[in-house]
Amino acid sequence: MSNTRVAVLVAMALVVAAAVWTKVPIGSNPGSVTGPVPSPPSSPTAAVPPAATPAPTPTPAPSAAPTVSADAPPAAPAAPAPAASTATPAAPSAPAAEAPTAIQTPAAPAAEAPTPAAPNVQATDQFGEQQILTARKVVILKGSATWDNAFETLVGSLKTLSGFLDKQGIKPAGSSLIVYTSTDDAGFTYQAEIPVDQDPKNLARGMSIGTSPEGPTLKFVHRGSYDNMDNTYEAITNHLDEKKQEAKDTFIEEYVTDPLTTTEDKLVINVFVPLK
Repeated sequence: MSNTRVAVLVAMALVVAAAVWTKVPIGSNPGSVTGPVPSPPSSPTAAVPPAATPAPTPTPAPSAAPTVSADAPPAAPAAPAPAASTATPAAPSAPAAEAPTAIQTPAAPAAEAPTPAAPNVQATDQFGEQQILTARKVVILKGSATWDNAFETLVGSLKTLSGFLDKQGIKPAGSSLIVYTSTDDAGFTYQAEIPVDQDPKNLARGMSIGTSPEGPTLKFVHRGSYDNMDNTYEAITNHLDEKKQEAKDTFIEEYVTDPLTTTEDKLVINVFVPLK
């Protein structure tokens, strides 16, 4: 039998007892009434409240479960409190450590900035080196060309000279030269020259024997295609302006690599600028 049912039975018994006591006649023996009358009422009166108290107690028992669950929600908000832990800002301190890395990155480009200062020139090449040329015996073929077909025309003249010397059994005594004698917007005149140690016989039309240019010059080095020679000559002009040096109206190209057998993008050409 459950506690709830026991409590109900007890309460009912007390109610019946109280009803019996209330039916005692007022005119009965005071001695017999006085003794028992107060005690029974006090007994039921004291017993009724306790009995009534246990009766509600079982009723809250079911609601006790909700009361416990009511406490659970406050526990749930407690979970967010750890989530909001201020320790998380420690993560931003990690990115702060990476900040110096980003600052060092610009240093690399700064180191590379000087490299483009000398276009078409290797680091080992001296740009504007003073050099005195010594006159040498050369076979000369004069010609003229426009700027549009400059390289083809120059190579054609050097090829003619080289073929002529081959037939004579004469080997070149140095690198081929192109001496520019005059220039304008349309084109230029030139002398193709190949150094020799002996005089060839039976010179072909337009050929002659002579000497190469001599005297103080500035030496500049060009590497790569002949089409990019304009960049080299522009750099030469800037160099002369900065150094306040005066050049003659002519200049010399010495083909370190043979233009007849070397691909154009692999050319190495020394440019000599005679000084006044």
